[in-house]
Amino acid sequence: MSYPVFAVTVDLVVLTVRDGALHVLLVQRGCEPYLGQWALPGGFVHEDEDLTTAARRELGEETGLDGPAGHLEQLGSYGDPDRDPRGRVVTVAYLALLPDLPSPTAGTDAAAAEWAPIGRRGLAFDHDRILADGVERARSKLEYTPLAAAFCPPEFTIGALRGVYEAVWGGPLDPRNFHRKATTTPGFVEPTGRSTEGEPGRPARLYKRGKATRLNPPMSR
Repeated sequence: MSYPVFAVTVDLVVLTVRDGALHVLLVQRGCEPYLGQWALPGGFVHEDEDLTTAARRELGEETGLDGPAGHLEQLGSYGDPDRDPRGRVVTVAYLALLPDLPSPTAGTDAAAAEWAPIGRRGLAFDHDRILADGVERARSKLEYTPLAAAFCPPEFTIGALRGVYEAVWGGPLDPRNFHRKATTTPGFVEPTGRSTEGEPGRPARLYKRGKATRLNPPMSR
């Protein structure tokens, strides 16, 4: 009995919030196929590594970023027979939610790398679909889990946390209502006992991510 032969790749939907808007990490391909087109970072899995190790390696090789220091989870697998012109290639996509990081530096087979606002279309391969799936997963995660804190530094204000929700969900939220929900939902955030310093206006209390894995009740858009 013969078995089909195909390659396995990993692709990463790396999301962060910059300047109040949701951004995705993209690389410009420096080789064929799709030379010069923008794509999600990723590449082939080596024979001696597991999928998560491959995802972390590709992130560093193509962008120069260490990490991810935030949240990383497997998003899904994509295996349409014609998704890659090089042959039969199945990719396993990962979703990473990160706090704001420095600008990436292209490496290996990437000609350039940048944080791009969500909305760019015409990505290489089937990366438009993978990106859309990743953004929708992130939006859902923020509704039912405390993972919004993955976009924040270890200590943050409730206002900064609200800014994450507004950026990911794409619309304003009532500040008082959000503050009440964030501070009364069990396990969502925990006060650090410290406040902001050296900033205009009244000092704001600092919080850290709570220990809950699921929000009850969920945050509403």
